[in-house]
Amino acid sequence: MKKRIFRYLKHQFVSLFVLGAVLVPFGLYHGASLHYSDHPLLYNIDNDGPYVFYKNDSVINVNYIKGTKTEGFYVNSKEYSIASNITSTSYFQIDSSSFNFKINSDIKVPKASYNDGNPILAISDIEGGYKTFRDFLIQNQVIDNKLNWIFEKGHLVLVGDFVDRGWSVTQVLWFIYKLEQDAEKHGGIVHFIIGNHELKNMQGNFDSAADKYLAVSRILEKTQSELYDKKSFIGKWLSSKNSIEKINGNLFAHGGIHPDVANSNVSLDEINQLVRSNYYRAYYPKVKKTMAELLISNKKGICWYRGYFKDDLTQKQVDAGLNKFNAKSIVVGHTLQSKVNRQYNGKVIGIDVKHPKDYQKYWPKGKSEGLLIKNDKYYRVFADGDKQEI
Repeated sequence: MKKRIFRYLKHQFVSLFVLGAVLVPFGLYHGASLHYSDHPLLYNIDNDGPYVFYKNDSVINVNYIKGTKTEGFYVNSKEYSIASNITSTSYFQIDSSSFNFKINSDIKVPKASYNDGNPILAISDIEGGYKTFRDFLIQNQVIDNKLNWIFEKGHLVLVGDFVDRGWSVTQVLWFIYKLEQDAEKHGGIVHFIIGNHELKNMQGNFDSAADKYLAVSRILEKTQSELYDKKSFIGKWLSSKNSIEKINGNLFAHGGIHPDVANSNVSLDEINQLVRSNYYRAYYPKVKKTMAELLISNKKGICWYRGYFKDDLTQKQVDAGLNKFNAKSIVVGHTLQSKVNRQYNGKVIGIDVKHPKDYQKYWPKGKSEGLLIKNDKYYRVFADGDKQEI
């Protein structure tokens, strides 16, 4: 009897081992990970902010959250004239660091095309990880240890999904806003390309948002949608951004170009205008098919398309999308890659990798990567500042 039980248990153990040996590599290949620990400051939101809202056409309200879960929370709020020179601070709990920036209500829609030959550093899908993002830029000499811009006239391209999932979304967004200002002073440019998760937040879909932001909205006595609507400074700033841009002959879009777009006569400016006009409209397919429907579709749209990696595209189809805009390559995020890589004769570059999280630990630990384009060469760049031509 004991021998039979032992043989049974042995059989079960071997079966589980073999099953695990198959499933674990399969899961890792497809981006699965195990969340095993949280930072002790995860729910500490004292000094979080600022959260800035338009009171009317001439006044904005700047808010910081103060307090603790034990003692209670309150909002430190101050009103300013829109014409004021408003210096604000964003605080990061983990290392007690902060950065300053000026709030400027003169928000402009960026151009869709640039051609100056200056170097490009691109990264995507940071997903609310301020420390990871900041440290990557330091190591890759975009900013110095004091967060000063040192990339001179270079292009920093952020290829969507810098919000959701992480617990430092507010810090990430204000940091991008600060970088825009700093880069401009040195002749550089920060390009913030809208991804599907920025869209989801503008459209009131918070199924991927960290729990923190439900608490933040309640403390501010607002709904989560109000954090990113048109009366929110961050929302107004986000809604000015493009969904696709062309920089030194390379296209940048979070999702990509569906073959149906390649067969149309729409221009980059028209794409951006059509998509931008629908930023606050959640997508539901209509019977009547229009160009706007195609561009904002959550399957075929510029911010959502996964066809380069999920569909059986031909090289001719990929080339058609690039030739339409006289581009030599397209750089995309959105679809997770094991590493930054080039496909379709080097013309499609996937840069969405699994980045480390600020407040949460996962196994396996993500390793940040990005893309450097310099002197017509393409490099896979790493979190420690090293690079490898691809």
